[in-house]
Amino acid sequence: MKKLDKPAILVVDMLNDFVTGALACDRGRAIVPATARLLDAAREAGVPVIFCNDCHLPGIDHELALWGDHAIAGTPGAEVIPELKLSEKDYVVPKRRYSGFFQTSLDILLRELGVKTVVITGLHAHMCCRHTAADAYQLGYDVVVAKEATDSFTEEDYLNGLAYLKTCYGADALSNDELIAMF
Repeated sequence: MKKLDKPAILVVDMLNDFVTGALACDRGRAIVPATARLLDAAREAGVPVIFCNDCHLPGIDHELALWGDHAIAGTPGAEVIPELKLSEKDYVVPKRRYSGFFQTSLDILLRELGVKTVVITGLHAHMCCRHTAADAYQLGYDVVVAKEATDSFTEEDYLNGLAYLKTCYGADALSNDELIAMF
């Protein structure tokens, strides 16, 4: 199996508020073990792990009008779930919109790390993962989806998200075993 070209793992919104809090998602809880396994393997292989985290300003951010208060900066809801064991070698990029790239430092970080391929994980395949993948593709990165470490509110949303990413950005959805073998 071929290697991924200078990969980094992007972990989208695996936060307390998305997994167990204000916007709790049972399907998000279900991907935690697979996500933890993938992150551990990436760290061991020297693949950068970058958390792209909602981090909203209360009463200001546009997204809050649609989704209500969630992942408010400085609150426990905006923290990475403890099961993913945020490491001092990991990177955290706060975001105030769906995409991990929009008005953030993610692109410059990836370029400084020499990354060519982003592996998308987290929540939600049809929303924040989709918008992050869109910007990654537009900026010239290869996009791959970790199918066991990505999900959505419903199976339909998840499958539609994966199909869209494949159709529009050529993003293959790979298993953890496939990804780990490619690190």
